[in-house]
Amino acid sequence: MKTQETAVRAGTGRIAAMDPARQGFLLLRTVFTVAPILFGLDKFTNILTDWTAYLAPVATAVIPVTPQVFMYGVGVVEIIAGIAVAVRPRFGSLLVAVWLLGIIVNLLVLGSFFDVALRDFGLLVAALALNRLSVAGRNER
Repeated sequence: MKTQETAVRAGTGRIAAMDPARQGFLLLRTVFTVAPILFGLDKFTNILTDWTAYLAPVATAVIPVTPQVFMYGVGVVEIIAGIAVAVRPRFGSLLVAVWLLGIIVNLLVLGSFFDVALRDFGLLVAALALNRLSVAGRNER
């Protein structure tokens, strides 16, 4: 009897793993965990780009620090957001969505990089989709 129960449970796990909604959730959670952490770490090294070029001057007028110090703060927030998505995707996905909205507003105020703003809008929608998938399937872990 135990062997049959184990087989049924194992089969259910495989079926759940093949569920398209579950796969979509796992893909989005993975991307929204890894990408913010990597981009956050890069704010300290500027290997990918000079991140200060994407910062509207009004940001450092509101928070009076150098653009690079501002980016260090941005990096910390992005790392925290990535960890939040990994641990609590329902909350973390909303944090990422709000963060992306802030980036979009910053780019619009800057008056350039509209292509990046549009891309980030798509990412914001994907973060909201992750939130809905985490609620629908109770995929907190």
